[in-house]
Amino acid sequence: MTAMSKFGFRIKTRGGMVVENLVVQARDQAEAEQRIRQIYHHCEILECSVLAADTRGESMDLEGVISLISRQDDTR
Repeated sequence: MTAMSKFGFRIKTRGGMVVENLVVQARDQAEAEQRIRQIYHHCEILECSVLAADTRGESMDLEGVISLISRQDDTR
């Protein structure tokens, strides 16, 4: 199974409107751009960034969750 990533886009539609915070899940950036262009024909991609990898197969144990919560409390 290929790892999927989430890509965030900022585009300009063919009508000139800027659309921000579009998120697409794909195997790579080229596939993500293809999906955006299927939805928004003749758009101009202004910005693309990798948001996160798909981690559904990875789970966090109880100690990991407690550690994460305590780190958030330390930063406040």
